[in-house]
Amino acid sequence: MRSTGANSGSASHSPAVLTDFDDTAAVENVAELLLTRFGDPTWHDVRSRFRAGELTLNDYQEITFRNIQADRETMQGYVKEHAHLRPYFKELQGYCADHGIPLAIVSQGLDFYIEALLDKEGVSHVPVHAVNTHFTGQGIAYEYRYARPGQERLGNSKGLVVEGYKDRGHQVIYVGDGMSDFEAATKADLLFAHRVLAEECQRRQIPYRPFKDFRDVLSALQELSQDGYVDGHGPSDEGHAPTGPLAYPGKGEDEEP
Repeated sequence: MRSTGANSGSASHSPAVLTDFDDTAAVENVAELLLTRFGDPTWHDVRSRFRAGELTLNDYQEITFRNIQADRETMQGYVKEHAHLRPYFKELQGYCADHGIPLAIVSQGLDFYIEALLDKEGVSHVPVHAVNTHFTGQGIAYEYRYARPGQERLGNSKGLVVEGYKDRGHQVIYVGDGMSDFEAATKADLLFAHRVLAEECQRRQIPYRPFKDFRDVLSALQELSQDGYVDGHGPSDEGHAPTGPLAYPGKGEDEEP
């Protein structure tokens, strides 16, 4: 899996853009797209148990993908046919490449379907921090390279990945949509949020910018190139100036079903 880290050395607080994958970098929830097409119908019940707090996310994924009979190539082909990157992702990737800004996917999803969509869109060199998978005769084997020591049963930690980029001297711009992004969101220097994550940030008065597509993130990077720092202030829906050092507490969007 492509999992190279941020640029090391003298990053000197240069920005790095980290984005969630399902429902964020990808328009669709690609994991659920595959489960709907190839999974056992009981995966909905397993998801309900996960949402009720009875299962961890990695338990949920391993149980539901255990019953899939399709091979890696079949599922990757389906992803390439039915999934799409969110608008302006490729433009953002081009801008980051031109300006030496790290851009990476940070996901608790599975590497093989993320890589399939990136390959389809011609951005396969974007690093991916996700669950590593290996297809064997006994099914899919999982490797959690980004789990916190002693907390491996919880799976990968997006917050740990953010910390790694910050330790290299980067200001982290993070983009996410769900509660699995919350730890990373609290550690980011500038947060773009939508869906459940935006609602949670609104509830807790955590500064963020509303996210629609990657044009929002591209605009933030262009601000940074002009000002030399991440300025999270965005237009205020309430008609007054934002008060936080990075961004105002934005309006939440509808929660996912």
